[in-house]
Amino acid sequence: MSGVKALAIILGGGKGTRLYPLTKERSKPAVPFGGKYRIIDISVSNCINSDIRQVYLLTQFNSASLHMHISNTYNFDRFSHGFVEILAAEQTLEHSGWYEGTADAVRKNFIHFKTQNPTHYVILSGDQLYRMDIQQFLKNHLDSEAEISIATTRVNRADASGFGIMKADETGRITQFMEKPATDLDISTWEIPSGAYADAPSEKKFLASMGIYIFTAAVMEQALDNALSDFGKEIIPAEIQRRKVQSYVHSGYWEDIGTIRSFFEANIDLTTITPSFNFYDEAAPIYTNQLNLPPSKINQAEIAQSITSEGCVISRAHIRHSVIGVRSVIEEHSELDNVVFMGADYYEKPGEPGPHIGIGKRCRIANAIIDKNARIGDCCHIGVSGKTYPNGEYAAVPGAYVADNIIVIRKNAVIPAGTSI
Repeated sequence: MSGVKALAIILGGGKGTRLYPLTKERSKPAVPFGGKYRIIDISVSNCINSDIRQVYLLTQFNSASLHMHISNTYNFDRFSHGFVEILAAEQTLEHSGWYEGTADAVRKNFIHFKTQNPTHYVILSGDQLYRMDIQQFLKNHLDSEAEISIATTRVNRADASGFGIMKADETGRITQFMEKPATDLDISTWEIPSGAYADAPSEKKFLASMGIYIFTAAVMEQALDNALSDFGKEIIPAEIQRRKVQSYVHSGYWEDIGTIRSFFEANIDLTTITPSFNFYDEAAPIYTNQLNLPPSKINQAEIAQSITSEGCVISRAHIRHSVIGVRSVIEEHSELDNVVFMGADYYEKPGEPGPHIGIGKRCRIANAIIDKNARIGDCCHIGVSGKTYPNGEYAAVPGAYVADNIIVIRKNAVIPAGTSI
């Protein structure tokens, strides 16, 4: 595609309240995922694998750890002119406030984008799990002579109420937009046209926006020449009325991992025999920071359908359907079932008083997320009682939080020996 220069803009999201407490001390894109990765690695790797090497990441909350991860991971040689650069909210003579929404964040950074002289902007989300050849998306945009293209995924009627729904004709041109239609609303006229996208499952009759867009550069600058703050709720519906907006149907796996429940389930799905998202694709790897850790050491443990990352020490434990992060230490006779254990940022020095970083002896843990550097004392029982817990802080145990009946042990939390939750 001669003469085409695409610039990628990844939206890092707001405060990440739906992923709290994982976002208490870090931004949403910096949340660890899949044992050794961060959520942001998915979107950045999609760009790199699609030969888009100029990437801006827009964020404004708790961005220190994200800055460190990006600077340590994505370093291009000087001849490629590639970069992954974070643009946090900043005060200028023109703008003195925070980002007010996705569109506002892009608008306030045009001064940086325009220096790259792009012909097209690719807008991506920083909290989704998917693989996409963005060059194919861009080709579809060019071939259809669209001014704006929207990546869509096919959903059934029940799921449609959680998305922005697109109405498109047989050519894929989007003619109408509806934000999260009520479950009792008749939207049968919004079904995918007969014969279009013939490979669609019969029950998935609606097109949902993935929050991924391509704009011709001049069009985006014109579309944002106003005070509107959000792409999905304001910019896109307005532009559909006056421009050619095209649907690009993504047929692969796609998951929004913006809530504790979806984050937990997406992690646990990685432990299945054939996970929905495949990290083992040599043609399109997911990149992350290379920590140069030693191999994991397994001392007579029983591990079934689980992921273990580098630098772990696991001794006589029983682990099932769990994701074990880097530098994880799990002591003797502990049992983990459906656990996302993020590991640690450092190794503890010998002789430190306990509880030590990691999981102590004879613990039983299930249906839980354990954030980094947590210290779980001996004989703790977490999530194995079968109880239903109300959402929010678990008052009886400082450092524990409940969301959708998943117990989250906060980063750096200390859980005393013998604790039962």
